[in-house]
Amino acid sequence: MKIGPNTVVTLAYRVTDPDGELIDPGERPIVYLHGGYDDIFPRIEQALEGKEVGDSLRVTVDSADGYGPHDEEKVIRVPRAALPAGLDLEIGMLLVAEGPNGEQFPLRVVGLSSQEATLDGNHPLAGQTLHFEVRVREVREATEGELEHGHAHPAGHEH
Repeated sequence: MKIGPNTVVTLAYRVTDPDGELIDPGERPIVYLHGGYDDIFPRIEQALEGKEVGDSLRVTVDSADGYGPHDEEKVIRVPRAALPAGLDLEIGMLLVAEGPNGEQFPLRVVGLSSQEATLDGNHPLAGQTLHFEVRVREVREATEGELEHGHAHPAGHEH
């Protein structure tokens, strides 16, 4: 079966940066609903159209088509005193902030001084070009439930 609209695709993959450094070894396969459901980067979905089980390809996704450009406005400096008491901050730590309407968004600690913490709300891969190596492991027709929900239901998936 060929990959096309309303098929569920299982991919083995790995991701590297432009220098060939491994970013994601793809320890778990990607399972997505093909056909514009925003389950996978559109550039990858386009490249996979018409492929079959066993096909392999490399796809380059620039930042505009991936996690977006790095936005300096999402990098903020916060006085340590404004953060929860007793919080043992470390570079790379992920914090979750709450907006005025209760929405939550992640902030990564990217800098520390004795008086303040620098927090970054960008995705860690924002601004980066990514190279995906993918191999098609499985292609099947989507179920009615998957089409109704707009995403694949891999084994063990529950709503």
